[in-house]
This record gives sequence, C-alpha cells and structure tokens, in this order.
Amino acid sequence: MKFVPGVSYRNLLIYRGDADPPSPFTPSTRTSAPHDLTDLSVADDFPRGPGSDILVSLMSASADILADHPINQSRKSAGKKVATNVWLWGSGGAPGLPTFNDRYGLQGVMITAVDLLRGLASLAGWDRIEVEGATGYLDTNYAGKGKAAVEAIEKYDIVCVHIEAPDEASHEGRADAKVEALQQIDEHIVAPLWKVVQNRTDAKILILPDHPTFCRTKKHTHGPVPLVMAGSGVSADDTAAYDETTAAASGLIFDPGWTMMDQYLKKSN
Repeated sequence: MKFVPGVSYRNLLIYRGDADPPSPFTPSTRTSAPHDLTDLSVADDFPRGPGSDILVSLMSASADILADHPINQSRKSAGKKVATNVWLWGSGGAPGLPTFNDRYGLQGVMITAVDLLRGLASLAGWDRIEVEGATGYLDTNYAGKGKAAVEAIEKYDIVCVHIEAPDEASHEGRADAKVEALQQIDEHIVAPLWKVVQNRTDAKILILPDHPTFCRTKKHTHGPVPLVMAGSGVSADDTAAYDETTAAASGLIFDPGWTMMDQYLKKSN
C-alpha cells in the first residue's frame, strides 16, 4: 500500500495486488463519502465488506500518528482545527475507458485543480493545463482558468474547464459563497469564452454541473442537471433562464448522461 498526496483534503491510497495472494478487496467493499456525513455520526459508516478490516485498522492507526504530528501541534497552538484521522473512501479499481480521440476523432484538454478530473482526462487521452493559483476551492484563480481556456481553443478541438468552488460552498452550506462562485465563473470564464464563440463560425459552448449538491443538505444527490449549449449549429429555443425549473420544463433529457456528448458534437442540433 502507498499513500499519494493530492490537492487539499483529496489524497490517494493505492493497493497493488497480484494473483497470489489475491487482493482482499472486491467490488462489494463499501466505503462512505465524508462530505455526505457532515454534522452526522459516522459510527455506522466505516468501511464494510471484504478487506474492510484492513481499512478500518489504517484509519484507527492514523489517529495516533496524527495526534503528535508537528503540523497538528502547530495548528493547535494557533487555535486552529487539527486533522484527527484519515478517512478512507471511494474504493475501486482502475477503470478502462476508450480515448476521446478514438471515439470522436478529437483532441481535448482539461483545466482543473482536482485530481479526480485529472484522472478522467488521462483516461480519455486528454492533455492537462495547470493554472497557477487554481486551488479546487472558493479562492481559486477564476481569471487564470478563463484565460488558459481561451488560449487553449486555438490548439485543441475541445476544452473542458472544471470549477470545484460551487460544490465546496454547497458542502459547507454557504449559499452566499455559492452565489459568489457562480458570479466569478460567469465573469471570468463563461463571458470570455462566449465572446470567442460569438466571433467564430466553428465553435460552440456547453455549460453544466456534473451533479447536484444542495446547500440545505450539504450533500451530493442524484438526478438530472441543467445544461445550456450555444454557438455554431445550435438552434435557440424560447427559454430565458438557466436553472433547474426551466430545464425540467424543457422536456429534454439525456439518459444515460454520456449520450449528451454525442448530441453536443453534432454539427447541428
């Protein structure tokens, strides 16, 4: 097993097994996402299923290691919160995915500060652009991401800009911070990209979240999300707002969700 540091609280524990002995973990090994347990007891949400005893043992051992860690001692002296335990979740094997170029004949690039999205980009065969000051949090460099995206349009067929800030605000139950994040996205990312799209006859833009996260519950949830696409070959409809209510009333839904990309990449829709 090996720990790999990531961004902020997002880190990886990698287990490399072989045929003998086989991995103690299986698809039925279950873990719980910590951001779905905010303000709740975690007593019933420790890892369970095959191999869970190994994970629980690691989580328990982390408490003793972190208790005397110099960084925690420094934070405690400064009156700040300390890291008490490692929480293991999101278990699974490495997925397989056809490259975007194999499926669509297009080369893409990802702009993100989150390792999950970096991993998806790698699986899809996309390049990645690292933006200075991109944090995966509310204080991210919105303008830097927007500038990088505008420049990338000249080199790539598809440019994906991922912003984590609204999701983080929802997990913290901060509606005001979520509104601020959306306003920053509008000003520094959507607006400059839309300006480019309007001045070209071969470009379009697609805006959507990857999943709902409610400030009220501070949790992810399942269900369709609103999207808007505009630009070359996209026929306008009579909707005047971009929100969940308007999207639901449109009657347009992509199920399964991945079929949306097929539609988006058509020359006209």
